Amino acid sequence: MDSDTDLEKLIENLPIFLQEKLNEHTFRDQLIEIILDLGRRPEVRFIQHPEFLSQKIISWQDLDYVIKRVSKFNNENRAGIDRTLHRISCIRNRQFLINGLSCRIGRAISGTISIIRDLLESGKSILILGKPGTGKTTIIREIGRVLADEMEKRVVIIDTANEIAGESDIPHPGIGRARRMQVPQTELQHQIMIEAVENHMPEVIVIDEIGTELEVLAARMLAEKGVQLVGTTHGNCLENLLKNPSLSDLVGGIQYVTLSDDEAKRRGTQKSILERKSYPAFEIIVQLNELNSWIVHEDIKTSVDFLLRERIYFEQTRHFQSVEKFQIKCQNSSRFFEKTRTGINTPFTSYISNNWFMLNKLNSQYNRIPNSKPLIIYTYSISTNFLKEAFRKIGIKFILTNNVERASLIIGLKKHLKQNLKLKELSKRKKIPIYSLNQISIYQLTKLINIVN
Repeated sequence: MDSDTDLEKLIENLPIFLQEKLNEHTFRDQLIEIILDLGRRPEVRFIQHPEFLSQKIISWQDLDYVIKRVSKFNNENRAGIDRTLHRISCIRNRQFLINGLSCRIGRAISGTISIIRDLLESGKSILILGKPGTGKTTIIREIGRVLADEMEKRVVIIDTANEIAGESDIPHPGIGRARRMQVPQTELQHQIMIEAVENHMPEVIVIDEIGTELEVLAARMLAEKGVQLVGTTHGNCLENLLKNPSLSDLVGGIQYVTLSDDEAKRRGTQKSILERKSYPAFEIIVQLNELNSWIVHEDIKTSVDFLLRERIYFEQTRHFQSVEKFQIKCQNSSRFFEKTRTGINTPFTSYISNNWFMLNKLNSQYNRIPNSKPLIIYTYSISTNFLKEAFRKIGIKFILTNNVERASLIIGLKKHLKQNLKLKELSKRKKIPIYSLNQISIYQLTKLINIVN
């Protein structure tokens, strides 16, 4: 991963005694935040630990030195440094004088979203969920760049606090070719979201920190217009998001439903139950719990339905193992029990039809793929860049070919393969197996490799 921090531009705006300490610090590249509070020692926070930077306490003069060198503080008490991603937030006393500063280091990290690139290529709306300070803004900044530069989509970023593309009117190069719309006042974010669609024809809209009912409503409207959304919001997990009355509509919302006596008896539940109210505005949730471990709900509709019915639902855990490798696991989030008609609690073990495990064969007569090393693959309606990246990470030898007659395997999306009768006839005549995927997913390719081996 490549990181662009412009850290020198922040350090040069700090008091001289702090500049010297930071320039010589061993863990300078891991710096997250600098805390300057009146009458206290300056504190720096790194990825793994905090520490005091100096024995000298911060004075009014030290604070004034920094305040005069950054942009003007807005009504949210935030400022920035021109052409950088750093954010300076202030604390004020009762006389409205600034007596504390939090200098957060902004980073544009290239490659940080490689672990979820397959989700971006699916074209589905993605919600990044996590606590403050987990790197949500850094992630959606890189998502915006990848979608605009590498996937060549029309991307508009709604930059309410100037954290995604920086303080200047000229956007930071960290967002690539994506366009940025600034928001004059925080409470107008939902209006700018709608204006972006009406005036600028985006394919993707990126929104940071969705937090109000009006912003949730605007997100639902954009999703219904067919725009792919990438957004962030604060939260610990999917269950907490469902219980938040302001944000629950992002994943479909919840409502009480009264069942008939017969239906309640058949289900073995009470007459009043919770059900999903509508279709989710976001189709995928990426939950940031740890720095190198993300939880993915690849089918929010199914996850919410099963969660409300207190049944097993699956979640992916994606781990960064190194710069070039990551690992994906799928597991039950928890095991619930469902009451039977006799009133005895028994494990709920019914089969869950889930997109992560679906791998359909159009030609069922071929039970195994010829054991050729390497595989010669003909792709249909699937990005070759995705297949190259996925197979390399899995460790499979392969050759991509444009000549279907040379292929030992045909891979494509189910909805497109069904319409190509000539390809099916050719594969049957040449005895080339076809494997269809419901969606572009690392999981489905992993399942395919298990069949191959």
